[in-house]
Amino acid sequence: MKSLRRFEAPWALISGFAFFLAWQVAVEALQVPAYLLPTPTAIVLDMAKHWRLLSQHALITLWEIGLGFFVSIGIAMPLAVMFTYSRIFEKLFYPLIVGTQTIPKVAVAPLFLVWFGFGLTPKVIIVTLMTFFPIVINAVVGLKSLNLQAVYLAQSMGAGPWQVFWHFRLPNALPSIFAGLKVACVLAVIGAIVAEFVGADSGLGYLIVVAATDQNVTRQFAAIAYLSVIGILFFWAVGYLERLLLPWHASVRRDQEG
Repeated sequence: MKSLRRFEAPWALISGFAFFLAWQVAVEALQVPAYLLPTPTAIVLDMAKHWRLLSQHALITLWEIGLGFFVSIGIAMPLAVMFTYSRIFEKLFYPLIVGTQTIPKVAVAPLFLVWFGFGLTPKVIIVTLMTFFPIVINAVVGLKSLNLQAVYLAQSMGAGPWQVFWHFRLPNALPSIFAGLKVACVLAVIGAIVAEFVGADSGLGYLIVVAATDQNVTRQFAAIAYLSVIGILFFWAVGYLERLLLPWHASVRRDQEG
């Protein structure tokens, strides 16, 4: 199994290359107009020619994603701790949080533009609203999953509430928390683009809207490619941090796979 895992990345590259090759061949064979579906080579050429423009807008979108993501962590984790330790707090606010998630973010995005203008603030708020819910849910599940026998054992050895939290409950919850972070980092990209679609003067979402207005489908795909790279790198960074902080969890998962 170790040798198989060593070849996972090449296999992914092979499948990706096969997909884009089939795309290229199909578009050329069927003579699909560029304004409907450009070829991968045309998209790559546009990315290479206008890399400076795309990179400038990508940095703006990346800043919105990262800021909203970390704000959501700062809100979600204290809420998860409160939900875990206070039954009254959970009964009061947990249903409210769940209820707010049923509201489409696209529907409330124009309101944030009216209240906060076209600057950074509404984008960060929308990204935060998109991302904090999976972090809260997974953190609560992880924090509550600690075996009570472990808690009793720690208390019998003289551990206080904070010691139980830092040395037992939080480490036990980290795999669930990272699962929520992985979901949230993907939703962060979606949230930033939703915010930029509704109203922005910069960012990849704004660039896609402008390209759509100019019927420049190739530029739209180039911006989408940049978004895909951002999402993949963001997801990879969270996964790398998980492996770095939880080497024991990664080893257990490898043992289960092999």
